[in-house]
Amino acid sequence: MPDTSRKSYADLFRTPEFSPLVLSSAAGTAAQTVSGLALGTLVFRATNSPLLSAVSMFGPALAQVLGATLFLSGADRLAPRATLAGLSLAFAAATAVLALPGLPVWAMFAVVLVEGLIASLGGGVRWGLLNEILSKESYLTGRSVFNMMNGLLQIAGYAAGGALLTVLSPRVCLLLAAGLYATAAGLALRLTRRPPRASGRPSVAATRRTNALLWSCAPRRHVYLALWIPNGLVVGCESLYVSYDPRAAGTLFACAALGMLAGDVAVGRLLPARLRPRLGVPLLVLLAAPYLVLFLRPPLPLTAVLVALASVGFGASLVQQERLVALTPDELSGHALGLHSAGMLTAQGVAAALAGTVAQFTSPATAMTVMALASLAVTLTLTVTSRRHAEDGGLWPTRAVRAAG
Repeated sequence: MPDTSRKSYADLFRTPEFSPLVLSSAAGTAAQTVSGLALGTLVFRATNSPLLSAVSMFGPALAQVLGATLFLSGADRLAPRATLAGLSLAFAAATAVLALPGLPVWAMFAVVLVEGLIASLGGGVRWGLLNEILSKESYLTGRSVFNMMNGLLQIAGYAAGGALLTVLSPRVCLLLAAGLYATAAGLALRLTRRPPRASGRPSVAATRRTNALLWSCAPRRHVYLALWIPNGLVVGCESLYVSYDPRAAGTLFACAALGMLAGDVAVGRLLPARLRPRLGVPLLVLLAAPYLVLFLRPPLPLTAVLVALASVGFGASLVQQERLVALTPDELSGHALGLHSAGMLTAQGVAAALAGTVAQFTSPATAMTVMALASLAVTLTLTVTSRRHAEDGGLWPTRAVRAAG
């Protein structure tokens, strides 16, 4: 039975400000997907280097770790409406610069670095605002809407971007992406003006202090590590779909998205509140375990089922985010959620590079097995370590959460 203590999806979209926040985020995700594919194609045509092409696409994610250590204090110290609109306009301008004819590759990477730095701030502002718009009980359901929207738009964006690149040049596609970013800025302006959640001016020193404060709590630290590492290692498995089976890569990506969608719906809406805290670890195990079978090179139908089943485990991130919100004071919610977002994307970029390196020297199937085993090992280690800090066991025990709060 659905958990009636939280709002339904229809109720969420009737909540003031939720719809413009979702639509603005959707336009930004579509722009990011199309621009990433176009930029990777442009760099590959200019350099004939698969490594540089991959770095151009993952560069913004990898740069977020730097932004999280320098600018993230602004997530709670800046007005959300103006910040989200301003960041979208900055992305539109940067993407338009990437489309300039004759722009050297080193300059493209400089722009990509800037995009990664400002993206780390945008995640904190967006998720902190979502935490303000929705009640604590509804945050998980609302975040599941964003997760599903992101997954569907990435599939549609890559498909549309691939089709556009067959008839248009990469630079024209980049200009289209810039237009989508400008649309995201316009949608953000439909949000209500709100004051910052915390007082004081954003600064590098404030970012470091708050990062240290968030990291100092052992239960919260374990949640961060569980959000970043097991998830990232499995994304490394996904990054090998093309080399694992080039003809079926699209099918595998679609099945992974379908499994993620099912997991988000189940955790975000169907599971009762009393069961969710118990499923954090089992979902992380489910996230990695099916990839161990791919070492045997099963037939495509079974591979597709295993990939979809594994991706249901991504629903663990919703459980972990709910715990993170419970562990964090409201005035630091934007910073805390932005740190989660930046760390997760960084871990995914590093894992994709690591998986590709292992596959280069062994095989894609072997690399998937290595990444899946590493994910399971991290989950086991975090579970054992967390139980030392809690009376009643588990990765995110209820009493430990209340005590830390």
